[in-house]
Amino acid sequence: MNHHLTIVIPCKNEGKGIIDVVKLLLEQTDCKIIIADSSDDEGSVLLLRKYASIYPNIQIVEGGLPSIARNNGAKLVTTPYILFLDADTYIFNPYLLEDCFTTAIKGKYDLVTCKFKTDIPYRWIFRVFDLIQWFTSFTKPFALGGFMLFKTETFNKLGGFNEEDKVAEDYRLSSKIKPRKFKVFNGYVYTPSRRFDKKGVWYRDWETDRKSTRLNSSHLKLSRMPSSA
Repeated sequence: MNHHLTIVIPCKNEGKGIIDVVKLLLEQTDCKIIIADSSDDEGSVLLLRKYASIYPNIQIVEGGLPSIARNNGAKLVTTPYILFLDADTYIFNPYLLEDCFTTAIKGKYDLVTCKFKTDIPYRWIFRVFDLIQWFTSFTKPFALGGFMLFKTETFNKLGGFNEEDKVAEDYRLSSKIKPRKFKVFNGYVYTPSRRFDKKGVWYRDWETDRKSTRLNSSHLKLSRMPSSA
């Protein structure tokens, strides 16, 4: 897996949080890790640079909005597969990466994602999300940007993330995948409930969404979270 997979993480002012995410990855793989950073917090910048100087498989590139940051990282990918994570996606299961990668290879899938867990007060949200994702996977699949394991060739053919999308860029790209080439792996990653804590369960940035490309009015931001901060 190490020579066939690159991990790309968009990041902005994550501080020690991104380091904890990277530490978990380093315990599980020697894959190249590209962090597309747009931090303006000096502490976060110095922390990332320090880690990159210690581990040769970590590379820092210019970030931006999630779609731009992910594409910036993807431009440097030379491996057959690319995994997009969020800066607050914690992979505690030491076998999840390998299992998802094996699933992608054996099933010849273009996109493999997994399930999400968060803190108990909001855990039900992802359970509802799992149900919606399962139903739509037969007609128009979609995945969260917090865990998207793409076949690099397919990602490039689709043109990557639309950089004009300020929201739901993960939904729009993943919905272009053919259902038979899409798989939801039955395993979990963890993301903190900080967005729910800060903005509530049904938050939506209406002004940003209005200026972005059109979305069906029923798609709340729940359809795209977690996204990078």
